[in-house]
Amino acid sequence: MSILAYGINHKTAPIIVREKLAFHSDYLPNMLQNLVRESIVNEAVILSTCNRTEFYTDATKSDRLQGWLKQERLLSDLDIQSHCYTHHDQEAIRHIMRVAIGLDSMILGEPQVLGQMKQAYQLAYQAGTIGAQLKHLFPAVFEASKLIRTKTNIGAQAVSLAYIIVQLSKRIYDRLNNCRVLLIGAGETINLVATYLHQQNVKEMTIANRSIEKAMQIAEPIQARTIAMRDIPIVLKESDIVISATTSQLPILGKGMIETALKQKKQRPLFLVDLAVPRDIEAEVATLNNVYLYNIDDLQKMISDHFKNRQDAAKLAEEMIDWQVTCFLRRMKLLGAQNIIVDYRKKLENLSQQELQKAQIQLQHGTDPALVLEQFRHNLIKKITHHPTIQLRKAAENTEFELIALAKKLFLLE
Repeated sequence: MSILAYGINHKTAPIIVREKLAFHSDYLPNMLQNLVRESIVNEAVILSTCNRTEFYTDATKSDRLQGWLKQERLLSDLDIQSHCYTHHDQEAIRHIMRVAIGLDSMILGEPQVLGQMKQAYQLAYQAGTIGAQLKHLFPAVFEASKLIRTKTNIGAQAVSLAYIIVQLSKRIYDRLNNCRVLLIGAGETINLVATYLHQQNVKEMTIANRSIEKAMQIAEPIQARTIAMRDIPIVLKESDIVISATTSQLPILGKGMIETALKQKKQRPLFLVDLAVPRDIEAEVATLNNVYLYNIDDLQKMISDHFKNRQDAAKLAEEMIDWQVTCFLRRMKLLGAQNIIVDYRKKLENLSQQELQKAQIQLQHGTDPALVLEQFRHNLIKKITHHPTIQLRKAAENTEFELIALAKKLFLLE
């Protein structure tokens, strides 16, 4: 089988480059179908998160995919060469499993990426870009991920983004129970952050989202209030902590909006966390006084300090991944052989049916049964050996001795 994994992540590319390759989920079906329609690949899954964008395909080379990306996202040769990576076949399968388990994540062992990968696979399935190879690969990846996470406890006591955000908040504010929090977005990341901040007994929490219904699903269990996106400027001037994680392609909080809010805050600091890719908060906001702005790359530096206590679990997970990859490839080889066996049996069945029909007609016409059986035997052997005989003669003429040796082994002639 041929599997290719191609992309960028938080380790190979800064956020300014990752933004160029971020795909909104609404556009992914069309992107996937274009890849197949334009014969760039035959099968494809695109995983696009705040920390990575990766293409999982059946291609043997990444050249055409690179060309398509350069044209589609206006990437330079420098972007491609400096930040993108490629994994083939066994290494690609291993990489995909590492991503699914959280070994390649900013937060070691974090569970979110597995859910994101499942969504990416489901979206590709609905778009019609899952074929014979990926339909076997991804269920195996999901099964292996569940097993490894259970056996290694890789996600236990994981250092979360929410934990890091709270630690940063405490550097700025002495007491979080006096802080008002504004959360922008209603995805899984915001849900996790909201739950964790609620446990810290913050004074007030507001969730802004384009869909009030989705915001309410997060807000109701933690008794937060919800607002429409247009009301953000009103709540912003009252907020101490603002965390944004949307899929917007344009910034939501600009420098002007923040400046206006600061004028009404009377020198009280404003802590901003931008977890989105592309970024929700304009980078220029960081130049304002009394503003503390962190993006996803800033948080990565802090999270790396917390990796050490889970390295043993990660080491065991790596070993289990190697075994799972070996098992999967073995199953695929057996499946390939099984398909050949099934096809060969069908071919022999068709040949025997043809000869059987001829024999039945001869018997109906009164031909001696012994002669009919002898003719049936002769014709069936002739047809079964016809194509192998031709191929073996060609092999002999072309000195393909390996094929001849395999034929001896296959037909038990040694």
